[in-house]
Amino acid sequence: MTPTPEQPRIAGAPISWGVCEVPGWGYQLAPDAVLPQMREAGLSATEFGPDGFLPAAPGDKAAALAGHGLAAVGGFVPVVLHEAAHDPLPDVDRAIDGFLAAGADSLVLAAATGTDGYDARPRLDADQWTVLLANLDRLREHAAQRAVTASLHPHVGTLVETAEEVDRVLQGSEMPLCLDTGHLLVGGADPRTFTRAAAGRIAHTHLKDVDGVLAEQVVCGALAYSEAVATGLYRPLGHGDVDLAGILDDLVKAGYSGWYVLEQDVMLAAAPEGEGPLADVRVGVAFIRDRLG
Repeated sequence: MTPTPEQPRIAGAPISWGVCEVPGWGYQLAPDAVLPQMREAGLSATEFGPDGFLPAAPGDKAAALAGHGLAAVGGFVPVVLHEAAHDPLPDVDRAIDGFLAAGADSLVLAAATGTDGYDARPRLDADQWTVLLANLDRLREHAAQRAVTASLHPHVGTLVETAEEVDRVLQGSEMPLCLDTGHLLVGGADPRTFTRAAAGRIAHTHLKDVDGVLAEQVVCGALAYSEAVATGLYRPLGHGDVDLAGILDDLVKAGYSGWYVLEQDVMLAAAPEGEGPLADVRVGVAFIRDRLG
């Protein structure tokens, strides 16, 4: 599954169809609606999506994707990493079981707060940071023993969101990172600056474009993250304020060999009419292929 410059690994994610782990996150489409549209958009692989979207049993999860001609990437797994009394390993192992059954190789962790949603989060003290960083290294090593590459996803509303927090992870652990071009910007960082500075630590990539005005309102606290998403925070690739063309060029020059996952987070008010999210996904797939060849 090692990509070449001529054959980059391009994938999708159910969140581009509004499928999300957050309770109350809009109308939730079923796999038999989402997976055929992924193929229709020209995607041949996908992240799994949240628990409950695909069947829970590892073999059934693999079969659900294979039945639609989709390869498995792995996926986003939010886990509590900062509590000394909580061991995240059992949850991570359950996720890896499903990955391996489907031939997936990418574990994308997030430092969950332990509460639902991404509109508010606590701040960690020094002891909690020590626990979090130690867990990151432990989970990285454990995933590698199971032939899976782990990365940490800096994500709005988690305990690693801001540029300062991302730098703390880079300095305090060996965990690779998931470059999410949207969450970095909404978290107050410049995603292209990050890409150039930390290219050697990037193991996975989520490609998002962002409405910069809405992002600024989230950063300053004028707008909740969920409200911003519902308003159209994430734009079709190439139609927002992220320098995606430059970021993709930087990744290629750095020899990046991981997945490029198209993610345009949306929140659906009801079952879509017509193409719905598929129209924007088509735009995103065309943008990525045009840039990567």
